[in-house]
Amino acid sequence: MNKTLSVAAINEGTVIDHIPAGQGMRIVRLLKLAGQHNQVTLGLNLPSKTMGYKDLIKVEGREVSEEEANQIAVFAPKATLNIIRGFERVKKFAVTLPKRVKKVLRCPNERCVTNHEALHTHFELEKRVHVVQLKCYYCEKSFAYDTF
Repeated sequence: MNKTLSVAAINEGTVIDHIPAGQGMRIVRLLKLAGQHNQVTLGLNLPSKTMGYKDLIKVEGREVSEEEANQIAVFAPKATLNIIRGFERVKKFAVTLPKRVKKVLRCPNERCVTNHEALHTHFELEKRVHVVQLKCYYCEKSFAYDTF
């Protein structure tokens, strides 16, 4: 049986896999990948045996930091990161949902001070079965972010 790649291999960099379908662009924006000079390959709605469909991001010439990986977990809590060197995977790890994030999301409460003043958003996070529960540090409103 022949196996073909839907997305080309990279020589050096990071592959972010197991992103829920529809979340790839959010992660590209989160990591500010479009504004950099690294080659970025974004695969959307790729077939997956375990997820049905998934998104995939390959970034040539850049290793995603642990802090960035944990921010990715807000949008893709089951994502895996592969560090590539010389076309070979040298490290693979799953993202970990952090206890809090800053400057990642906008508070959906229109009355929140972060929507009216120059403050960075700050959320406490908790993973539930099919959602990530977020609580705004400033207005203390909680909301669910559906990631599945």
